Amino acid sequence: MKSEGYVKYHAGHTNESIKEAPGWKELNEARVSLHKLGLIGVYDNGVGFGNLSVRYSAGDPLPRTAAEPSEGRKNAFLISGTSTGAKQALELRDYCLVVSFDIAHNNVASRGMIQASSESMTHGAVYSACSGVNCVIHIHSRKIFDGMIHDKYPSTAADAAFGTPEIAFAAGECVKHIGAEGQIVLSGHDEGVVAYGTSIKSAFELIMDLYKKYNAP
Repeated sequence: MKSEGYVKYHAGHTNESIKEAPGWKELNEARVSLHKLGLIGVYDNGVGFGNLSVRYSAGDPLPRTAAEPSEGRKNAFLISGTSTGAKQALELRDYCLVVSFDIAHNNVASRGMIQASSESMTHGAVYSACSGVNCVIHIHSRKIFDGMIHDKYPSTAADAAFGTPEIAFAAGECVKHIGAEGQIVLSGHDEGVVAYGTSIKSAFELIMDLYKKYNAP
């Protein structure tokens, strides 16, 4: 799996600077740590992998535009931008605010100086499935992925491909069964693993638990 670092959803994106984003510095610190471990980064062919997000608890004071679907607006979140895997440390301009999404119609409405990650709908589905979730982290690791498959962790279907409504819906269903903190292996997204929690710290710790367990990468 080395060909998945591009946007597959229908994007309604507004190119504008994000002035304020609560939690982004803590999120970025977690991302730097994961990047150093090789859990977020870029493959030899230049395709990036891994992303993370935090619920945008401050709300969105700007009026909705016609390009922004209504579903998911209350679940707005800040997420690392597409094609940022090569950078170890990001700036705020490298993050994107997803203000709303429509999973069934494969639409994502966002704002920022960069488009949102290709896995934005999966993040959105996790936030929608449980109001207690405040951070989602998606990493890639062959050892962690294979280990979780072997140990039968909660999993999305093998035929649910990355960046599709199917994998987003499947992830959301897993969260409904697990609760506000958990780990999911994305069976149809080779090497893809998601951990989520009530805080950035708890989601990061769940990833680190997997890293230590499977001695990855």
